[in-house]
Amino acid sequence: MTAAAPAGSPAGPSGSAPGDGGGPAPGGSADERLVHRSLPARLMRRPELGAVVGAVALFVFFSLVADSFLRASSLSTVLYFSSTIGIMAVPVALLMIGGEFDLSTGVMVTSSALVSSMFSYQMTANTWVGVGVSLLVTLAIGFFNGFMLTRTKLPSFIITLGTFLMLTGLNLGMTKLISGTVTTKSISDMEGFDSARAVFASTLTLGGVDVQITVVWWLALIVLATWILLRTRAGNWIFAVGGGVDAARAVGVPVGRTKIGLYMGVALAAWISGQHLLFNYDTVQSGEGVGNELIYIAAAVIGGCLLTGGYGSAVGAAVGAFIFGMANKGIVYAQWNPDWFKFFLGAMLLLATLLNAWIRKRAEVTR
Repeated sequence: MTAAAPAGSPAGPSGSAPGDGGGPAPGGSADERLVHRSLPARLMRRPELGAVVGAVALFVFFSLVADSFLRASSLSTVLYFSSTIGIMAVPVALLMIGGEFDLSTGVMVTSSALVSSMFSYQMTANTWVGVGVSLLVTLAIGFFNGFMLTRTKLPSFIITLGTFLMLTGLNLGMTKLISGTVTTKSISDMEGFDSARAVFASTLTLGGVDVQITVVWWLALIVLATWILLRTRAGNWIFAVGGGVDAARAVGVPVGRTKIGLYMGVALAAWISGQHLLFNYDTVQSGEGVGNELIYIAAAVIGGCLLTGGYGSAVGAAVGAFIFGMANKGIVYAQWNPDWFKFFLGAMLLLATLLNAWIRKRAEVTR
């Protein structure tokens, strides 16, 4: 049975919940759902509106204060940095819309890279074998998070904090046990390395501008996640479980499967990011990734996702990642002291959250 998305979720063309075919919502009349709204009113209802406004303002700001910001090479660098955040921020946003968190994402990316590298090196196998094993292991971690959440009923904060700590220890302990150091061995001379690098860490030339392939992965994930949220039954389920688990279960939503699927989606993105990390730099530091989980969550929040679940969009999370990319590189191009970057990001997070809350209240008033 398909559950209608809760109030506040992105609406379809006629104001209906995504993917429900425009039928009347439970407890509401068909007339309310089919009422025509002006373009400004529809825009005010979009969760990513605040992030888009902030991104435009930030882009104009750095265009004025940093002469080199508008160069094609500079924008390419901004896009690359944004994509490394955005690949993870998009599935994290879907997870947050579903009402959950994952604090293990940063170290999971590193775990994915370490498994791929060490399995390939120790087994003297084609690097694609290591890539495949890494995919299975990373998906298993995502399944573990979702399974433990649904079976124990513990908060996702506790479950994924435990996973974060376990992976942090495993990354360091296993790397030192196998390699004797905290860094993996080089696999650049192994069979399959060049083809794997072409998939995960190559550079494309578009119109004379070099663009990292991570940007392509990022855009593909945005399109896929948006399609899932707005055009599929699974998207309705995600909004429903985020809006209220008991209500969602009462109308037939498979809550457990939905949440496990969301965690495995995050794990899939972690695998993509981990392979890029490995094949871009050849070796991996076992201590990398700690703290990145907060950046992914912050990008999703800046993009309009609520910490309470049931509201947000994949596009908003992508815009939030783009804001991070502009801020990170814009400060460098403006020749400011980079020590202020974290302060700038913290202030931006608070401002974006306040702006999103104000826009949402205005949207509810005009509904």
